[in-house]
Amino acid sequence: MKATVSEDCIGCGMCEGTCPAVFAVGDDGMAHPVVEEVPAEDEADAQAAADGCPVSAITVE
Repeated sequence: MKATVSEDCIGCGMCEGTCPAVFAVGDDGMAHPVVEEVPAEDEADAQAAADGCPVSAITVE
């Protein structure tokens, strides 16, 4: 699985709070994936972050 964050990100930090192993808010105020591939043990949390994103900026596939 790979996680991506689009330019629609508003930097709310919800994804980082839900799945800090995969997402972090950068100095630019936007979230970014911190891993190339989502570890198997973090797939459910990464999907929860995508599902909970208020602007649907996260894709996990």
